[in-house]
Amino acid sequence: MSLRMILWSGLGVVLVLFAAGATWLLSLPAASMAAAQPAIEAGEAQVTLAGLKPPKRQRPLVAVVGINEGTETTDYLMPYGILRRSGVADVVALATQSGPMKLHPALQIEPDATTAAFDVEHPDGADYVIVPAMMRDDDAEVLAWIRSQAAKGATVIGICAGAKVVGASGLLDGKRATTHWYSVGELGQKHPTIRYVADRRFVVDRGVATTTGITASMPMMLTLIEAIAGRDKAEAVGRDLGLAQWDARHDSSAFKFTRSFALTAIGNTLAFLGHEQLGIQLASGMDEVSLALVADTWSRTFRSGAVTFADREGAIVSRDGLRILPDKIVMDWPAKQLVPVIADQRPARALDQALRDISARYGVRTADFVATQLEYPAGAR
Repeated sequence: MSLRMILWSGLGVVLVLFAAGATWLLSLPAASMAAAQPAIEAGEAQVTLAGLKPPKRQRPLVAVVGINEGTETTDYLMPYGILRRSGVADVVALATQSGPMKLHPALQIEPDATTAAFDVEHPDGADYVIVPAMMRDDDAEVLAWIRSQAAKGATVIGICAGAKVVGASGLLDGKRATTHWYSVGELGQKHPTIRYVADRRFVVDRGVATTTGITASMPMMLTLIEAIAGRDKAEAVGRDLGLAQWDARHDSSAFKFTRSFALTAIGNTLAFLGHEQLGIQLASGMDEVSLALVADTWSRTFRSGAVTFADREGAIVSRDGLRILPDKIVMDWPAKQLVPVIADQRPARALDQALRDISARYGVRTADFVATQLEYPAGAR
């Protein structure tokens, strides 16, 4: 079973699980709670920061890259939004082709430029290239572009299952790395020289960084900000995000394919009569990181999908300059099918609230099911 199937195709999950049979379901482990992990030693933290120092410019240039169909929503938008709000780097949102980007599982955007246009404007390349998870790990254009940027001296950062894309480019061969909990086995099978590192939300090794699941890009970006502009700046951005603490510690054993996870996927998918299309109203200046997290979270319940709407055509510009395209042009949305208002613009708090709202609407098991997909530690909620 592939990562795409478990995270992006509820029907595929159900079909495979039924084919596997009840005996296999009963053999799955019960859910486990994350255990407290020891603090990261100062020496390890310093090595990580040294590995993330700007390789070329004093004010770095960061390129977030994706394909136009099927780049993971939060993997793409969270690094973009966090780095933009920090003000420590120039950040551009890139796609391999011209035209809109349809992110998955929610949101459409207009990228800043294509990779080809970026190369013309910046022939010396970026300082950092951020690689989200994508529906295709073998897109030839993306792989060639990532390799070319690395050859020009860029540090490449694979977010979540974006490690599989970075692995396919050959840049992880012989290096230490991590990835989303469901992709660990596949990454190792395809690239046996990669040395998987457990119990770390992010790993940096010789010009390449990788993270665990989706929400790990928050501590990854804060660590990058610290490497660029110092601890005080990173802590200030962390407070702005609503994060009381952040570092690389992680309990990898708490995230696995469990009986509860499988049964929730089956039950929620089969409850198709209760499936909902939930609306999020776009507004100028809204926080794109909070929006991405909330839309992504509600679209992973296997009971609902989030769509955006506005009362006019054309892009709505977010807080930090992202151009978001509404899925639907309508004046309003049925009140019962509106995603609860993002009352707190601090992204970590917005995510916590979305999980609480999901729990209230669909039950605790569904909220836990979503948090497991996001690889969001219970202690962070």
